[in-house]
Amino acid sequence: MLPRTMSLTEELVARCFRVVEDSGPDPDAAHLDDADYDAMTRKLEAQLPANEPLWLFGYGSLIWKPEIEHVEERVALLRGWHRSFCMKMTRWRGTKESPGLMMALDRGGQCKGVAFRLGDGDRREQLDKILRREVTLKPTSYHPRLINMTSDAGPLRALAFVINRHGTTYAGPLSEEAVVERLATSCGHWGSGADYLYNTVKNLEQRGIHDTHLWRLQQLVATRIAGSKQS
Repeated sequence: MLPRTMSLTEELVARCFRVVEDSGPDPDAAHLDDADYDAMTRKLEAQLPANEPLWLFGYGSLIWKPEIEHVEERVALLRGWHRSFCMKMTRWRGTKESPGLMMALDRGGQCKGVAFRLGDGDRREQLDKILRREVTLKPTSYHPRLINMTSDAGPLRALAFVINRHGTTYAGPLSEEAVVERLATSCGHWGSGADYLYNTVKNLEQRGIHDTHLWRLQQLVATRIAGSKQS
């Protein structure tokens, strides 16, 4: 089968880029401290026997920007959860004036992504690094969970981060139009929402994962960007 051609191109994504100064951590937000990370790490360690490999499930930026050392990756299917642009970003890929959106796993449906098997290094150190990458605020945006999933090479259990609907960054259910508008217009010091969507869809497709919802979103975002006036 010939590879699909994305409507959202590098040229269109480049139109969304603008230099944004990092606003830094929100001084009004409560941040996790070392004791919080230690407690989460210990809780996960207690659920994961030492002879069981540590897998990490990527469904978005972890696929194309894992920032972790791993020795194997598998396409894996997670049932009961789906990708959703339900996380409001006032930093990183958005600002307080123009919030962006990032994906999280929300309840219902299913999600095909990539499971990364970490090496046999210090388990606590690995978990601590992952947690500090993914969760920063109190109450946390994500709940870290060990979840069973399937792959062509057999079943596995992986660490996944699912949305905390009571967290401060949960955007709630948004219309498709609202999601498209934010992805096409938001940008932070890490880049734009369009860039995030582009890289996620491209890397999923390269692994043979076709997410019909994300594919439609990239088409709609491409149309929105193409129809806007360039400054």
